[in-house]
Amino acid sequence: MKILFLTDNFPPETNAPALRTFEHARVWVEDGHRVTVVTGTPNFPTGRVHEGYRNTLYSVGEMEGIRVVRVWTYVTPNAGLFRRSFDYLSFMLSSLPAALIQERPDVVVGTSPQLLTVVSAWAAARLKRVPFVFELRDLWPESMIAVGAASEGRATRGIAALADFLYKRADCVISVTESFIEVLKQRGIPDDKLAVVRNGVNLSEFTPGPRDNGLREEAGIHADDFLTTYVGTLGMAHGLTSVIATAEITRDEPIHYLLVGEGAERVELEREVERLNLANVTFLGAQPREQIPRILNASDAVLVHLRDDPLFSTVIPSKIFEAMAVAKPIVLAVEGESADIVTNAKAGVVVRAESPAELAETIRGLLSEPELARELGLRGRAAAEGEFCRRAAARKMLGVLSRVVGRGGTTARRPVH
Repeated sequence: MKILFLTDNFPPETNAPALRTFEHARVWVEDGHRVTVVTGTPNFPTGRVHEGYRNTLYSVGEMEGIRVVRVWTYVTPNAGLFRRSFDYLSFMLSSLPAALIQERPDVVVGTSPQLLTVVSAWAAARLKRVPFVFELRDLWPESMIAVGAASEGRATRGIAALADFLYKRADCVISVTESFIEVLKQRGIPDDKLAVVRNGVNLSEFTPGPRDNGLREEAGIHADDFLTTYVGTLGMAHGLTSVIATAEITRDEPIHYLLVGEGAERVELEREVERLNLANVTFLGAQPREQIPRILNASDAVLVHLRDDPLFSTVIPSKIFEAMAVAKPIVLAVEGESADIVTNAKAGVVVRAESPAELAETIRGLLSEPELARELGLRGRAAAEGEFCRRAAARKMLGVLSRVVGRGGTTARRPVH
């Protein structure tokens, strides 16, 4: 099968969409399929082009058997709605012609979170007359409203209409959560067009390792402190000011907080730490992907945190599965499907989002009960080795794509006028 995949992010970027696409495509190539990925110049999350790359109009390379086509985009930090929107628009405009000059695939896949990537995928599939698959990672415009990037109005109604247009014209919508499926059903999307392929983790990359691996010494963190680590985007959706408030509550206790990553909120978070004169918070900045398992292994617990908004009960942060794989207990400040996963696996403790006092009490509990923390971590690893293995998820998604190709798809059958 020949798969053409459009994604705004791809390695060396290390956010969730980039890694999911890469790891799935790598498995598909191993299984004998031909995969072409159309993506942009790597610049996330800093808005600066990664070393070794140039923001050129068009270039072709290869990564572990995957044909990687990179196109020009407007490169900007992830801050400011106008600049982000222009970035999204530029990728749509440059990715479509790049997709059209590739050999005719059997299926075109477009992945969110940003919808304009999926618009380009739909147009490419339509013009090539092959099936179109929408991989749904976020609900739009709900996610924009939830993080305060937009308010309800004419613009968000237009985005909602665009999302519905894409849902209805997709031959299949592959969601990363069950919760999104329920939303789509309410919007009138039929069951036979819907599938769920949850995120997972690469078990060969994330394995349990020694706690005393030198990371603490390098970062200036006391060897005996209970290290609670957050790895990911320091953005509007994550409510990390509450974590700083938790650090203030526990400032005189042997608990340290490590925030690893970049994002629109990092400067404000650092200012708040400085204002409060907190010595128990460390920022590490964005790290190479190969460093993340080492960072997690040096930790005593892994924090997964989102803002207190009903929308986030429908999402499943992929960092949950990475924590499971390295056998670390999860402190989850997210409700809904994520909480169900952690609770059912007995892999961590669920707290209310943006509740500093409750978060502090939970971390104190894990500090005082090391055997409980150890058991939670081991159960998480067992779950990662089961249904949350990335290789298994990749093959599940491949099966969905094969079924879509087998039945031809409405996009392929619809004439072009």
